[in-house]
This record gives sequence, C-alpha cells and structure tokens, in this order.
Amino acid sequence: MPGAADAPPFVVLGVSAGISAYKAVEVCRRLVDAGVHVAPVLTERATRFVGKATFDALGSEPTQIGLWDEASPIPHTRLGQRADLVVVAPATADLLARYAGGFADDLLTATLVATAAPVVVCPAMHTEMWEHPSVQHNLAVLSSRGVTVIPPEEGRLAGGDVGPGRLADPALIVERVLDLLGRPVGVGSPGAAAPATGDLAGIRVVVSAGGTREPIDPVRFITNRSSGKQGHALAEAAARRGAQVVLVTASSRPVGPGVVVVPVETAADMEAAVLSRSEGADVVIMAAAVADFRPKVVHGSKLHKTDGVPELILEPTPDILFELGRRRRQGQVLVGFAAETDRVFERARAKLVGKGVDLMVANDVAAEGVGFDHDTNEVTILGADGSTTEVPLRGKNAVADAILDRVCALLCAR
Repeated sequence: MPGAADAPPFVVLGVSAGISAYKAVEVCRRLVDAGVHVAPVLTERATRFVGKATFDALGSEPTQIGLWDEASPIPHTRLGQRADLVVVAPATADLLARYAGGFADDLLTATLVATAAPVVVCPAMHTEMWEHPSVQHNLAVLSSRGVTVIPPEEGRLAGGDVGPGRLADPALIVERVLDLLGRPVGVGSPGAAAPATGDLAGIRVVVSAGGTREPIDPVRFITNRSSGKQGHALAEAAARRGAQVVLVTASSRPVGPGVVVVPVETAADMEAAVLSRSEGADVVIMAAAVADFRPKVVHGSKLHKTDGVPELILEPTPDILFELGRRRRQGQVLVGFAAETDRVFERARAKLVGKGVDLMVANDVAAEGVGFDHDTNEVTILGADGSTTEVPLRGKNAVADAILDRVCALLCAR
C-alpha cells in the first residue's frame, strides 16, 4: 500500500545496465534531499557500471538486486504495493522491451509489472538504438498504458559520438518525479528547482505533434509529410515561458529541456495519450497531423508482389480534436490546426465551429516555404470570438510564440 498522507513518498528507483547508470546516483541523492524515501533496485548487469554500496549509502534503505535477496519471498510485490511511484533511470532498450512485453524475470521488471503506482522511464542509449523502430514502438506501447517517458537529451555519448540518446539531466528527472508526486522541492535544498517564470508559469499544456503512421503490414504504413517541427516548437516555447508541458508526438525529433515527451505512432495511440493527459490540462494544442484514414485490415505478414495487388479498404481514424472539444472542462483553452491546400480559410472556419475550439491555426501547406517539413511557416489564427491574427512567413519558433500570445490572452480573460 502507498505510504500514509503524513509519511514521505516512497519511490522505487530502478537502475538498468547502461553507461549512464552513474547518473542515477545523483537522482537518488536529489530525491532523498527532497524528503523522498528511496528504495534502490538495480539489475544484476547494472552492477557492472555502478556499485551497490553507493546506493546503500545514499538511498533510504538497502539496495536490492535479486528476487531472492531478502527474507520476503515476494519482494517485488512488497515494493510494487508500497510504491507511490517507480522511476527507472537509465532505462535501456532491453529494459524497455521486457517491460513492454510484460516480462518479469528479475526484481526490477517484476516490480514494474507488480505495481499500480505511476511509472516514469528515462531512456538512455546510443542514437541508432534510440531511433530504432522497435524502441519507439515499445515506448509507444508503454505510453499508451500511462507510463511517463522522459526522453533522452542530445549530446556526447559513450565512444565519443554525439547525438540524441544521452540520459536526461538528473535535476529534470527529479523535478518531474516530484511534480508527479505533488511534492514541490523544498527551497534551498540541493535538489531545488528554480521557480517557473514567464507568462505561462504554472500553466499545464499538452501539445501534439508529428504525422501518425497507420500500418498496412509489418513494413508498410500510411502517413503524411508532417515533420513535427511546428508542434515541437510550440512545446519548447511553452516550456520557456514557464508552462508544465507534455508533448505527445509521432516524431522522433529531439526536444529541449522542460518538456515531457510521450512518443506515439498511430492515431489510436495519439487519441489515448492526448485524451488521458488533457483532463488536467489548462491548454491543449493539437498541432499533430493525424491521419484521416487507416487500413481497415492490417496484414500480419509482409505483402509480396507475387500475392497480387491487395485490396486496401480504409476507415476513418478517431476525430481527436472533436472529442477534446466535447470533453473539455470549464476554462480550458483548446487550439486546433487546419493544414489545407485549397479553400483554406473556409475550411478552417468550418473546423473552428465544428470542433468547438477557441483558436484554429490555418496554413496553406501548398504555399512555398510553408508547413510540412519547412523551418518556416505562415499562418492565420482564427478565434471563436471572430478575431483574426495574421502571422507572416517566419521561423516556426516565432510562429509558436505568436500562437502562445493568443493563448495567453485567452487565459487572462478567463
């Protein structure tokens, strides 16, 4: 059972076998300094990178490694039931695959499967592994189950390579864990995070980004040309302005600090991730290019030319923006995007009314230098109050700030 209300939160800190395991020591120290009871759980292979004695000294209780290390015959159940939260840092590709598949062959994975507490995973691996479809698929599976993913940073990796895959900064990991626990870090403590500043300070923002992939068979899919650049720019701009940001994205682009990333692949994945996280959000921005259609039948094996031309029957995907408009709570600001190639403003205004949103961002993606995969964009922001804001061609970061200026104006008026 999770700890009593007056007891310190009980956090299981899982450490898997990656070179960045040494950074988990700092995560452990910062959590303990913030008043958290930390139970370290290392995999057997993690001890090749960092010692048990270190976590024994810094944690709140002795480090556990195996299923048979203590008198209790079911340590994973004890840990899983007692935990208020489980965080795994680093989470290797192997750990993510076993967790997504429900394997429970060591103490850490058994604890993950045995707990009903929130789980946070912090992937860390080489760039090629991070970008591999199997890793992204496993992350999408875990995210659809409610697992929080703190994505890796871009930087120097083992062996001298540079790229995405480096474990997120321990301070960021601790900040997110404490936020999920509902326990701000004490001012002046070694783990203290600077108070958020900016016109979106304290505002909870959910942003979607990227083009979804709808599978035809194991190797083919239907998608669109969206790169996710505008959605990612919005998430990063909101974080810079002080917001607590969750980015639900079908893109593998790197993300700046302060943004919690939830990777998804299909429209169904995005629907589950966005709707579950929008309930507590003050602002939801649907910048993703969600596929309008998906194959009605997904073939279990690769289709071959020798099999003949397959009959591809499509069905509509979920209308996520409409559902957000139907569900949204009082005071929530909802922003949609209308990427069009003709009758742009007519179609955007129809969506503005039909989806029940506050703002509809219209852009003509057939225009030069605008929209998909460009670093620039040109948009018109239509308001439910009849207002119109023209944003001329400029970088997507600047466009993001123009959109957020309108969001801030709506928040101030409510």
